[in-house]
Amino acid sequence: MERREYRPAPVDTSDVILPEELLALTEKIAENVHDVWAAGRIAEGWTYGEVKDLEKKTTPQLVPYGELPEGEKEYDRNTALETLKLVLKLGYRIERGNPG
Repeated sequence: MERREYRPAPVDTSDVILPEELLALTEKIAENVHDVWAAGRIAEGWTYGEVKDLEKKTTPQLVPYGELPEGEKEYDRNTALETLKLVLKLGYRIERGNPG
């Protein structure tokens, strides 16, 4: 099967300004993104290790979100921020209700 060149084309959200309450939500979403990723890796047999090793399935990122290096946190924050901006760009509203 011939492989075509992949050219990512994310939706341009540069014109979306998040309200303050949604900016505050970004960090909680980023933490959850990391936890979902970590749970998936653990389910696949990965464990904590000082260095990433594909054969041994070890990675230094299998730590609580608060212990991640700032660069790793920033990656998760950007994912959260762009997701929130995309939701608004697509015309959805995000409202806080009572936790169920």
